[in-house]
Amino acid sequence: MTLRDLTAAVRRLHEQLRAAVIGAGERQASDDLSRVARDTAGDTVYALDTVTETPLVEFFEREVATHVPVALIAEGIPGGRLVLPANASATDARWHVIVDPIDGTRGLMYQKRSGWILTGIAPNRGPATGLHDIEAAVQTEIPVHKQHLADVVWAFRGEGAQAERWNRLTGERAPIVLKQSRAATLAHGFATVVRYFPGQRDVLAAIDDEMVAAIMGPPQPGKAACFEDQYVSTGGQLYELMAGHDRVVVDIRALVHGAAPSLCCHPYDICTELIARELGVIVTDARGEPLSAPLSVEPNVSWVGYANASIRNVVEPALRRALTSRGLL
Repeated sequence: MTLRDLTAAVRRLHEQLRAAVIGAGERQASDDLSRVARDTAGDTVYALDTVTETPLVEFFEREVATHVPVALIAEGIPGGRLVLPANASATDARWHVIVDPIDGTRGLMYQKRSGWILTGIAPNRGPATGLHDIEAAVQTEIPVHKQHLADVVWAFRGEGAQAERWNRLTGERAPIVLKQSRAATLAHGFATVVRYFPGQRDVLAAIDDEMVAAIMGPPQPGKAACFEDQYVSTGGQLYELMAGHDRVVVDIRALVHGAAPSLCCHPYDICTELIARELGVIVTDARGEPLSAPLSVEPNVSWVGYANASIRNVVEPALRRALTSRGLL
């Protein structure tokens, strides 16, 4: 099974998981889907999340592991990692496949906003295999009930990215073109410092205000110089950058929360950043370096996405000063 074969299989998996999640949402009320199924060290697992757990493993057992040994990395798997087939060892695995079956569960289970299925594929480079090794990625939108259009985006390293739009009503798929913003300023655009959850929101908001003021000057009475979008989905935030809706997204929760962080971004949340980069979006860690977290469910990841180099040149110095003054870099 080549990388392209495996990527094609992943796209079929995404379609199956999307159908399962949409079906669960149509059959069950939000109160049922938002019930806590269990708590893990990394996150809370809701009833909606459990819809994808068994189909995910069964698909890899049936459609992938019969062709090639793989290491499947996902939060719903005991220990976060499963080597398939069952008689294979970690060193046998040709590919490491990291999956977030539903990124954005909280918005989706209340039918507020789309969730996303995320998958990154990397050759097995042993325990050090990381985000920087991912060679192909697929990102599939799970729409809310009232939404009949949903996007799929995928990429191979060095080959650009492709996208298509699926029509739930007709089943039709049509190619689309995604383009990141070409704006050179934050003025009248979306620029977000992520602060989804309780815990040091005051610090994150202060960094946001300081950064924007350094770039655009003090707020003007009755005016909004730029805006923010707290889309509770890392994959969704990446998509907003890919589609030209957002100009910068700063997720530094792992830095600000320090030694005892609340819920932060994990590698499975950001495993499709290759797609954004192939579309021209600039994705870095908080220090401006390429992301390099291991493909595991445990690590916390800080990341920054810039729509283009001009936005990076404007934002990065102000962000760095705000972080450095607080001892976060």
